[in-house]
Amino acid sequence: MDKITLGYAPTRRSIFSAPDALKYRNLTKKRIEELRIIGELGVSIVDIDDINGEGLFYDMNDAPRIIEKFCAAGVDGLFFPHCNFGTEYAVADLARKMGLPVLLWGPRDERPDEAGIRLRDSQCGLFATGKVLRRFRVPFTYMTNCRLEDAEFARGLDVFRRVCNVVKVFRRIRILQISTRPYDFLTTMCNEGELLEKFNIQLAPVPMTELVEAFESAKDTNETRETAALIRERMEIKTDEVVIPKVAALKTAMKALAMKYGCNAVAIQCWNALQSEIGIMPCAANSLLSGEGIPVVCETDIHGAVTSLLVQAASLGQDDIMFADWTVRHPDNENGELLQHCGPWSLSLARSKPALSKPLVFDYPGAVAAEARHGDLTLARFDGDNGEYSLLLGNAKGIDGPYTLGTYLWIEVQNWKRLEAKIVEGPYIHHCVGIHGDYVPVLYEACKYIGVKPDLYDNNEEDVKAFLRGE
Repeated sequence: MDKITLGYAPTRRSIFSAPDALKYRNLTKKRIEELRIIGELGVSIVDIDDINGEGLFYDMNDAPRIIEKFCAAGVDGLFFPHCNFGTEYAVADLARKMGLPVLLWGPRDERPDEAGIRLRDSQCGLFATGKVLRRFRVPFTYMTNCRLEDAEFARGLDVFRRVCNVVKVFRRIRILQISTRPYDFLTTMCNEGELLEKFNIQLAPVPMTELVEAFESAKDTNETRETAALIRERMEIKTDEVVIPKVAALKTAMKALAMKYGCNAVAIQCWNALQSEIGIMPCAANSLLSGEGIPVVCETDIHGAVTSLLVQAASLGQDDIMFADWTVRHPDNENGELLQHCGPWSLSLARSKPALSKPLVFDYPGAVAAEARHGDLTLARFDGDNGEYSLLLGNAKGIDGPYTLGTYLWIEVQNWKRLEAKIVEGPYIHHCVGIHGDYVPVLYEACKYIGVKPDLYDNNEEDVKAFLRGE
């Protein structure tokens, strides 16, 4: 599971109660620790208690030391609890200089006392900070003004830590590109220079010969032998025994190359050059490596690799992803569709024991055959052309359908015709990434930080915003 660290910079303003602000600085910190202990929140914080006597941010002169401390700790996001009205210009200036996701929240104000005195006016200060952040052109996430014990506080922090993880992963994407895209697949072409200029997404291209050399070197290694044993244990073998060590060696080789070039995902030209070199499909090897948290996508689909990393990051690495084709419509369900590929899905996704076999359209072994587990899903596709990029997003659920070869799952969406039109009219292609669970709000919110337009195929933007507000 990925770990997220937040820079904790509670703020106050001088004309409101400093003692009450100090009280809520402590109460908020205590509540975060309670949520961590009971397992609802996997996040750590770096505070500013040593920056001044109060551990509260209200003086811009403290900003350089706060930045130095947060940078040294490698914080992934900034949390600014408004423990009273807060100092909005100091918050905005610090946030702009750090360039990280920002969470705004303030505790719900108490009833005025008998004399009509209000101690904090936290909500009013949040209104001010939101406006100033806009002036500073700093994107931010707002967690509704609520009490520490309210469910939306825990949920809001959970969503924000996931958003931070998506942003962190997105800003560090480096993809191992094994060979060129297949000749006939213009769909998977990408603009490498533009991805670097816009998003700092980097590619590490290697020729097929380098993979074959790594494959040969990996044959007689402990990792390959251990992987071969894992295949025999977890898969039904429907090919010749000689295929197993080849699959294991290919997985070991791809992992070694990913490590060598500092990559967190792989895009491979899975046909046809590879088969003439080593005689197998890479699908099962892709599956095994994806199951270890290094997504491998087919047909050198760079945008598919980006999608895989984003979706995986939204789950904090807790759930495995499935790289799939939108393939054919369900024969009986008007909103049903087949998600299918030759086998790159992690073995953990299989509804029953997966088989090592041949794929649908190639006469080479090394594919995986298994129906995926049913359940609620998030589906996504990062893509772009003509200089504009977006993230197609929505929900689906697994349903029953006819048996077919490969790794597959029949799914149902709210309105297939609307989704189909979005895919055809673009900028998307026939590839997508699925994951069990609902990560649409997380990915939607993350888009504001990564410069990508969210595109909700369920036409439910107001519902997603309502969830993020805590409704």
